[in-house]
Amino acid sequence: MSDEQHQNLAIIGHVDHGKSTLVGRLLYETGSVPEHVIEQHKEEAEEKGKGGFEFAYVMDNLAEERERGVTIDIAHQEFSTDEYEFTIVDCPGHRDFVKNMITGASQADNAVLVVAADDGVQPQTQEHVFLARTLGIGELIVAVNKMDLVDYGESEYKQVVEEVKDLLNQVRFDTENAKFIPVSAFEGDNIAEESEHTDWYDGEILLEALNDLPAPEPPTDAPLRLPIQDVYTISGIGTVPVGRVETGILNTGDNVSFQPSDVSGEVKTVEMHHEEVPKAEPGDNVGFNVRGVGKDDIRRGDVCGPADDPPSVAETFQAQIVVMQHPSVITEGYTPVFHAHTAQVACTVESLDQKIDPASGEVAEENPDFIQNGDAAVVTVRPQKPLSIEPSSEIPELGSFAIRDMGQTIAAGKVLSVNER
Repeated sequence: MSDEQHQNLAIIGHVDHGKSTLVGRLLYETGSVPEHVIEQHKEEAEEKGKGGFEFAYVMDNLAEERERGVTIDIAHQEFSTDEYEFTIVDCPGHRDFVKNMITGASQADNAVLVVAADDGVQPQTQEHVFLARTLGIGELIVAVNKMDLVDYGESEYKQVVEEVKDLLNQVRFDTENAKFIPVSAFEGDNIAEESEHTDWYDGEILLEALNDLPAPEPPTDAPLRLPIQDVYTISGIGTVPVGRVETGILNTGDNVSFQPSDVSGEVKTVEMHHEEVPKAEPGDNVGFNVRGVGKDDIRRGDVCGPADDPPSVAETFQAQIVVMQHPSVITEGYTPVFHAHTAQVACTVESLDQKIDPASGEVAEENPDFIQNGDAAVVTVRPQKPLSIEPSSEIPELGSFAIRDMGQTIAAGKVLSVNER
């Protein structure tokens, strides 16, 4: 790790507003994708009659590579500025952006909202902003993209800024802290250097705004929580669980417990980027070996924590959810799949406790009969098989989840309290 601090950055916004191109451009401008790779994609894009899509191509190819193989080292979605080392939370071209934005490893500290100057606020823009708000994203940088398509017009820019401000006010996002920047990811305007086309704009460019984001407090004082992504058997070492440290510190010699599998042992070795290290901190992707724990004892979705303060396993939990897309209504007894950190568990909605006004956060109705699209609600949930999850007020990294059904993300939420089994 460099001495720069680390940030997880979500890139959110409507599907066609240029997120992939913006990410590709950021990686390119910060030297994270070498020139020849861009050139190669440029040729490929031109052959397919898609000249100019080279930055988006970079992202989409990485997304496909990621689909094919699990890799512990996620360097290709990282870029560094003078102040921070950023990990882009899930490349935006990913089909299941919302799910990945919500589950464990994707707890973004801050976000860039991309809104196209020629298209303005779209339904997906609203959905992502609402999610960002519900999931506690700190600051928002609004990139008004595709300025080249509106001839860098100030009036078009201002119109989009007003639309976005209205949207942010609706969901009680602090518009005072939001920064608005006119950019063209395609042409490179106002990303790494000031654009000559927007002399009417005198604010920060994108990389400056990213440098100015507040530093996240590293969650090292929380107890260790490390959701398991995969379990490997490596000859000469034995069983190696792999995952990302969300909170706390994993030290060699620690006694750890895996929940809900309920096995424990002593950490023998910790490995990161193919080197042995004495300890791992929040944000580190590691493989580690635990004495006495075999490949069949633990599985993806388990959470590793200190043996004397093990991760909690929920009998039931109360959560606040936001319904984003459900074809009808949600009532008691509904049993979709909850995706929390690396776990996927079917859970039953036991009771609808309160309906909440999403704009104000006030209780709109006690014990409603049903909830539907656009509603926020407090519900009590019973996992159908053991699930390790934590209240988001205590360990936010393990306190949020996505709810999926029928092949789509229908709701997102955060855990208010856990009734342990």
